[in-house]
Amino acid sequence: MSWTEVDESRSARWRAESGAPAPKRVVLADDRITADAAYRLASEGTALLWRGDFQNARQLLQAIARRIDRKPRKAAASPIEAFNFHRQAKSQRARTLGMLLVPLEADFSIPLRRALNVKEACAEAYGEGEVPSVVSLRELLGVIGSHEWRKTGVDVPALGDRIHPHYGVFSPVRGEYVGLVAEAPLPSSKLAFDIGTGTGVLAAVLAKRGVKHVIATDQDPRALACARQNIARLGLKGRVDVVEADLFPQGRAPLIVCNPPWLPARANSPIERAIYDPESRMLLGFLNGLAAHLEPGGEGWLILSDLAEHLGLRSREALLAAFDAAGLNVVGRLDTKPTHPRASDAADPLHAARAAEVTSLWRLTARNL
Repeated sequence: MSWTEVDESRSARWRAESGAPAPKRVVLADDRITADAAYRLASEGTALLWRGDFQNARQLLQAIARRIDRKPRKAAASPIEAFNFHRQAKSQRARTLGMLLVPLEADFSIPLRRALNVKEACAEAYGEGEVPSVVSLRELLGVIGSHEWRKTGVDVPALGDRIHPHYGVFSPVRGEYVGLVAEAPLPSSKLAFDIGTGTGVLAAVLAKRGVKHVIATDQDPRALACARQNIARLGLKGRVDVVEADLFPQGRAPLIVCNPPWLPARANSPIERAIYDPESRMLLGFLNGLAAHLEPGGEGWLILSDLAEHLGLRSREALLAAFDAAGLNVVGRLDTKPTHPRASDAADPLHAARAAEVTSLWRLTARNL
């Protein structure tokens, strides 16, 4: 990223987890700027490189967020239109808030008054620093928050322990889907595959339930490192192998579990890949490859929310047709209602869909086995 400061051209490495390009228009800002002026510049696409007090920058970011949130919502004529408006508003909000930037030295120290020590948090998220860089304050606060989650962990009642998510790896905060995997009757305790393991939480639950060997797959380097660390900390290293693979490992298993992203839409950042599955790539990949990897009499467990159905993004008929096209039979289903706060938040623009949402564990078998 380049800018002019004291009549000199300067540059630093641009960091953006979303892959967003470096801003083209950059002005220097400090404690003297008003929230209204900062909001106006950010809304116009002008980035503000902060040179003032770090804590004041945090307050300014909150003030900009309040101004964004005052804007009235567009009225939607259908659930899918409400979803599209919601995503557009979130994307625009993220872009505007992402215009307040802070500098990082090569060792990830912040050269600002009253700055926090973020060296460990940034090293976890970005690896080695090497050169000075610039990052949005919004992203940096996310890095700090992720570091705290990684330290304290997330309580998983179905596991009877805590899972420690890494930066960029989706946290198992919605425990209802984990509970389904803890409750469903095991077709075998010999071997299981966990497809797209993420933090490793489902692989750990299966091992805790008595499955002797679990092979957990993922293709994201952060997820692989996260899952391996969680498995080791839980004392399951000898029973759970975490391997890099696009969906299935080699061979067959009597139980194959997959919790794919639930919504068939484009992800705007790496962390959103745990929520959005463009054109249902992972869902269909799992279904279409399941029969070839199941042992005779084995089951595939698909954990999937029906939120996409309530939003008009996918129909139940389309899901059942996908089962049929993949040569799969449904032999059972366990359902649960979500318990997260947004399910009961009437102010949420997607409240109607969230209030009706059901998460299911579909028990699938192959017709030819």
